Amino acid sequence: MVSCKDNVKSKKPEAGNFALAIHGGSGNIDKMNLSDSEKLEYQHVLDSALHVGYAILQTGGTSMMAVEKVIKVLENSPLFNAGKGSVLCNDGSIEMDAAIMDGKTLDAGAVAGVRRIKNPISAAKMIMSKSKYVFLYGTGAEDFVVENGMKLVDPEYFFTKKRKEQLEKAIKEEKDEMILDHDGKTETEGKYGTVGCVALDQAGNLAAGTSTGGLMNKKFHRIGDSPLIGSGTYAENDVCAVSCTGRGEDFIKNVIAYDIASRMKYGHLSLEDAVAQSIQIKLREEKGRGGCIAIDAYGNIVFNFTTSGMFRGSVDKKGNFYTGIGR
Repeated sequence: MVSCKDNVKSKKPEAGNFALAIHGGSGNIDKMNLSDSEKLEYQHVLDSALHVGYAILQTGGTSMMAVEKVIKVLENSPLFNAGKGSVLCNDGSIEMDAAIMDGKTLDAGAVAGVRRIKNPISAAKMIMSKSKYVFLYGTGAEDFVVENGMKLVDPEYFFTKKRKEQLEKAIKEEKDEMILDHDGKTETEGKYGTVGCVALDQAGNLAAGTSTGGLMNKKFHRIGDSPLIGSGTYAENDVCAVSCTGRGEDFIKNVIAYDIASRMKYGHLSLEDAVAQSIQIKLREEKGRGGCIAIDAYGNIVFNFTTSGMFRGSVDKKGNFYTGIGR
């Protein structure tokens, strides 16, 4: 399933242009059977995140700042599988992953398997700006952020009744979110709730970020694509910024985020065509599940997914706000 905005290139990027897009996960939205009030609740959080990003970009803030702040709004909501709403591992714990990338410098930061960091996206940004490393894991990542002034929270902060009930059901049925048939015929959980943001600021700089609680009922400290630069997150000025969501193993094997960028950079495709080839051809041929959001240097935004829906939204320089859930 594809949902995208027009992707007509200008000869030269417009000075002072800016735009931003977000996602809150893709999957079989139809099976969630959301009531009108529940849909409004999701849309309210998406809209709130977009307004935060718009305010930053409109006043000359950087794309990196916008990506971090926007994702924090989504991490702080129990609706999405990131931060406060993270799903539970098989042993009942919560392990979160996140990554952020600066398209101007290609600098990046990532964390995986953290349990006490309220906003993993901020930890990823701190690693990028204050560490010689790109990727830190578990207690090592937590030790690093504490040394640099970030406070940890009690793990109980992240647990919600809904996620506990989902884990109990998954264990009873001996299933996890990876047990899927292609094209949404059977899915144990109705969606993937990973969150992400891509942005273009007035200086022409791109940035991307992704944050997730991972896979429901996962074992052995499994890590998905979200914190992996090139698989679930990528940004490069004059090319594009991408954040992915879905079954992480599919995106890792196909290096989807960088695949999109490389099709643009070396194949000279438009953003819309590059994303379509990566998601609707390459990923779909591998029976991949999920989708992505992407933005280019011109402020063109594309949403693309193989599932029946994706929580998503965007805003442009003119203040045109958009949110969507299903097809």
